Amino acid sequence: MASVAATSALQENEQARRPPLIGRGMVVVFIALIGCFTAWGVAADLTTPMVAGFKRIFDMSTFQASLVQLAYFGAYFLLALPAAFINQRFGYKVGILTGLVLAALGAFAFYPASRIMTYGAFLVALFAIAAGCSILETSANPYVLSLGPEETATRRLNLAQAFNPVGTNIGVLLASTLILPRLADPVDIGSLSPAQLHTIRAGELGAVMGPYLGLGFVLLIIAFAIASQKAPPIVEEFPDAGPADSGTGGLFQVLWRSKRYRFGVVAQFFNVAAQVCTWTYLIVYVQQALGGSLQKGGAYLQLSLLIFLVSRFFMTWLIGRVRATKVLAILAFVAVLLCGFAMVSPNLAGVYALVAVSFCLSLMFPTIYGVALKGLGPATKFGAAGLVMAIVGGAIMPLVQGKLVDLTSAATSFVVPAACFAVVGLYALFDLAARPGVHFTARANAVTGSAS
Repeated sequence: MASVAATSALQENEQARRPPLIGRGMVVVFIALIGCFTAWGVAADLTTPMVAGFKRIFDMSTFQASLVQLAYFGAYFLLALPAAFINQRFGYKVGILTGLVLAALGAFAFYPASRIMTYGAFLVALFAIAAGCSILETSANPYVLSLGPEETATRRLNLAQAFNPVGTNIGVLLASTLILPRLADPVDIGSLSPAQLHTIRAGELGAVMGPYLGLGFVLLIIAFAIASQKAPPIVEEFPDAGPADSGTGGLFQVLWRSKRYRFGVVAQFFNVAAQVCTWTYLIVYVQQALGGSLQKGGAYLQLSLLIFLVSRFFMTWLIGRVRATKVLAILAFVAVLLCGFAMVSPNLAGVYALVAVSFCLSLMFPTIYGVALKGLGPATKFGAAGLVMAIVGGAIMPLVQGKLVDLTSAATSFVVPAACFAVVGLYALFDLAARPGVHFTARANAVTGSAS
């Protein structure tokens, strides 16, 4: 009996020593942030099927249609650093509200764009939405990391990010039910008069507009909810080692001299590139491999995102027991193999291989993000901006893959995400091999910017 009691007491002591996932008094703010993660998931993956949609509406090449992703993810690159200055000067809450309002304005801009009826007008609206999401993401991700102990920061971000695929599923569901069915019937543009073509395009662009207007209202509701909440004070790591001591230039030196952070930015570039490439061209792959319609491709994309959603919650549990970068390394190289199989087997089996890639993707973004920012102290706000700027990979690499689709086939083009996943795997191996002090863990390092 005594040994049983001793064992029970030992287990209770271990649980007491285990750091909490979310800090005291921060649960309400954490829930509000979950709404933000969900909202920008809707925005991003409501946009993904638009490559195929705009190609159909405006009769463009795959490369031209992929400018949708350039406008969207290019805005992430351009707005991330201004967002860091907003966070540095006014705090995370102001940054989050700024992002929500700007994204809502971009969503509402779809109404005039549908009346102007030019591809460029829609690209401007998408750029505005993404600009808001860039500020939002630059603010929300590090804010989540700060809502509790550093030991549980990566798990906390994985949990918050687990609700992002809830939004992505909603976005793809809206696209596949409200937009893509309206674009399903092929039209011989050459046989139409200008008036007939104008009428058809007006109806199709009207279908594109509706879901975005709804998104705009949702973003404003979330902004009101966050504005009405009093955010708890956030305890900064190394609070006395900020700009007053070393200046903004000193903070950038901290980032540059951290190998884990520098390589993390590169890994995030290729991770987002792989994700956007896989999901964007899955629809095209289905069309070529199975002779499917836009709707059929959208259904497989929906299945991918459902797997992504379930997998992210599973991964949040798993990395509480297994080191996150170990899992990251395994999943990255499995994704390489799945893409390679899809390349050589452009049939139903290849489609399922690409669907399975979403299982591998689920862990990648938040894990790279948390690992790269670990121990950066007062440089975290600008470090977060760099990682969000890396999302520009989702603008550049889909252009490369789109060109390959036009020159070869959808199957062959998946060499692009395969190469991207390989880079992610190498980053995971780097972190596993790195000595514990590769990042800044002491105040002196943070202030002096000594090499990691």
